[in-house]
Amino acid sequence: MAASDLLRTLFRYQAWANDELLEKVEGLDPLRHGEERYTAIRLLNHGYVVAQIFAAHLTGAVHGFCADNTEETPEQLSERLPFVFTDGDKGGMSRAEMLLHVITHGGYHRGEVGRILAQLSISPPWDTLAVHLHRAEPSRRLGQ
Repeated sequence: MAASDLLRTLFRYQAWANDELLEKVEGLDPLRHGEERYTAIRLLNHGYVVAQIFAAHLTGAVHGFCADNTEETPEQLSERLPFVFTDGDKGGMSRAEMLLHVITHGGYHRGEVGRILAQLSISPPWDTLAVHLHRAEPSRRLGQ
């Protein structure tokens, strides 16, 4: 599988996993589980902000917590780009590494929110790439 195909698959997986988790968080009772709901929303918001920051890094745009995603898609996945982290430290990553960071960073924080749901005796979504692939492409269940 080409790197660009894998990245497209991982981003579809991330969108699916986020939808599943957002549905669960949306169902939390703000009165009974207000603190946990707030923490979960803040964690998910953090993931969104970081995704926006790295989208700006990919295009060389100036980023901010309110930055919109760009319409352009990176063309050179192996190209290494310099950038500045939000804490002022300098960094450099390839476009592919930045895209992978956005995906894995989101998974990390979905796991934290899943733990909050489990502590509330709410089953978190089954958030794995394998589940996503088999739901998105049921023919994979046929052993193909």
